[in-house]
Amino acid sequence: MAARLLFQRRAAPLTAAVLVGSIAFSPSLAHAEAPNGRQFPRKPIYDDDLDDFLPTSKTLPAPPKPAAAEPTTPSTSLITLPTTSEPAVIKKETPTDLLAQRIRSARLYLYHHSCILEDAVNSSLSRAFDLEQSFTSTISGLAPDRASGEKLMPGAIYVLVAGMAGSIVARNRNVLLRTATPLALGITAAWTVLPVTMTNVSELLWYYEKKVPAVAEAHLQVREGVEKGVYMAKVHAELAQRKIEEGVREVREGLEGWVRKGK
Repeated sequence: MAARLLFQRRAAPLTAAVLVGSIAFSPSLAHAEAPNGRQFPRKPIYDDDLDDFLPTSKTLPAPPKPAAAEPTTPSTSLITLPTTSEPAVIKKETPTDLLAQRIRSARLYLYHHSCILEDAVNSSLSRAFDLEQSFTSTISGLAPDRASGEKLMPGAIYVLVAGMAGSIVARNRNVLLRTATPLALGITAAWTVLPVTMTNVSELLWYYEKKVPAVAEAHLQVREGVEKGVYMAKVHAELAQRKIEEGVREVREGLEGWVRKGK
């Protein structure tokens, strides 16, 4: 009996606390006044009133529609640029812009043609310098080596004197002789006095003649004819020299024999 009283005393505060908590945390709304209609209808007693209690298709909420699957785009198009539907603004050119364009075109035209002119001048100067260098190297190559001991100054004077002598000798002859005689005497004197220089000159002339095959062939034919003529002249000169020597020896022997007989 004592235990029951003790249990009731301890359970009374717990029961009060549970009731107060259920009232405070219940989701139902507390109305200051009694509601006009019932919030939840009671279960009907008869079958006719069952339709009013059961939910129909009109009272049920519509099921949610499945979301349409969005098309997948390739991984490369990760960034999409926004498209603007704003109209393009056409900027009108002012007189200052037109003048700037004209000046720009004129400057580009002058720059282009100045570059062309500069390239032409540079190329022409390069060709002139190359020609000058080639000419000077060619002239210096005609000079004899120091080891040969040949000197140009007295030899050139001798060649000029020989040419003047040929012109003096053939001054009363026709034009052909007056032209050929100084040349022949001058060339002969040059080959005699300046053999190394004339060899260099002949090699240079032959170098330029090889560029024209017809001239080179004509030169070879003339050279062969001259060499053949010189060879025949030497042979005839040797024969004439022998005959002269034989004649001189016969005359000397005859004189010696006549002198001996006279004694």
